[in-house]
Amino acid sequence: MEDTSSKYIQAVGRRKTSVARVRIVPASKSTFVVNEKELHAYFPTEEMQMLVKQPLSDISEKFKITAHIVGGGIHSQAEAMRHGIARALVAFNIDLRRPLKKEGYLKRDPRSKERRKFGLKKARKSPQWSKR
Repeated sequence: MEDTSSKYIQAVGRRKTSVARVRIVPASKSTFVVNEKELHAYFPTEEMQMLVKQPLSDISEKFKITAHIVGGGIHSQAEAMRHGIARALVAFNIDLRRPLKKEGYLKRDPRSKERRKFGLKKARKSPQWSKR
């Protein structure tokens, strides 16, 4: 027989250019490790810590959550981790899909920075026009 304590569920969450590989393992209390740091050390603001914990708010089970995040800014990394946690929870228990989907945690937010076009200063800003 295999050791069930080392079984984990992995999922990938994305936002803008951030990619979060999230692993969840059932545990006696909830712990978060992000890029080998504690959650409060990696995401210093309370707002970003709450963003990461949102999918777990109405779930009674406890998990040890580890994540490896690359790319993007710190806020988009927090949202990518939230997306990864929600996906992993659905893989853990399919009954959680409906409440997580209703809250919008399973949707990958497609908004990202638009590329700069030739002849323009930014994506849509054009150079100053002069009549003569």
